[in-house]
Amino acid sequence: MDRLLLMHSFVTVAQAGSFNGAAKKLGSSGSLVSRHVAELERQVGVRLVHRTARSVSLTEPGQRYAEFAARILDEIEAEDAGIAQLHDRAEGALSIICPKWIGSLDLGDAIAAFSAAHPKIQVRFELGGMSDRTYDFLDGGFDIAFHTRDLRDSSVRLKKVSSLPFVLCASKAYVDRHGPLAHPNDLADRDCLVHVNDPVWRIGSGHASTLHKIRNIAFSSNSYIALQKAAVHGRGLALLPQRPAYDDLVSGALQVLLPDLTVPDRPLYAIYGPGQKTPRKISVFLDFLTEWFSRNPIPAIGH
Repeated sequence: MDRLLLMHSFVTVAQAGSFNGAAKKLGSSGSLVSRHVAELERQVGVRLVHRTARSVSLTEPGQRYAEFAARILDEIEAEDAGIAQLHDRAEGALSIICPKWIGSLDLGDAIAAFSAAHPKIQVRFELGGMSDRTYDFLDGGFDIAFHTRDLRDSSVRLKKVSSLPFVLCASKAYVDRHGPLAHPNDLADRDCLVHVNDPVWRIGSGHASTLHKIRNIAFSSNSYIALQKAAVHGRGLALLPQRPAYDDLVSGALQVLLPDLTVPDRPLYAIYGPGQKTPRKISVFLDFLTEWFSRNPIPAIGH
């Protein structure tokens, strides 16, 4: 039987001076409280109370144990209250992990701004090292992970923080050598620069969108920044996140291909652990990032 339950019953008996008095305080029966005390005596190995027909008095070991048990129960109650308050305060450690390519985009700026705005929260932000299993970040000691794919996993919760625009582009030099891209199917005849985790490109929107498994891979990397540099140097076509490519698109170092066809945005999801009530530091973080992305939209690219 649970030791803390037995201790609670015993302390209540010591305070009330009888089993029936303790039972009234506990909302239980006198016989059950008596059994609790008897079981505690068995576990401790000494008699804790003298029993009479009308009252209960403590033995010398019982007096000492009652003081000890009361102190332990008070400390547990105080610690529970402290933990509950910490749960409800925006402070403490917050551990975040995401794929490298996401962390090198807007997300790094947003998290840095959050840390500056909430100095009582100690942020740990790691890039890479993520498993394909969505819940593994919890086993790794992280509070939040970021993904860009839709998830159906009851072991975690998620919130869409923003959308990440992508753009299909190439350098002017490459377009001059090979001609403009007239149709998505022409991708099969062009040199493509492909992220190792993104070998299938979706072009267009809604029911008109088409999927293209890229086979003519001229250059591949796990870094969109590396792919962008290769595109600027004229190595081929690239499907890039628009934020880091923005300056090269504005300067003309890169130009948008198939401007009349959209490239779907990627959803940016924050994933966190299950529970009836989200810790305050996590809810504050999610609200901050959602607002940050809303206040810092990516400017449109002129075609």
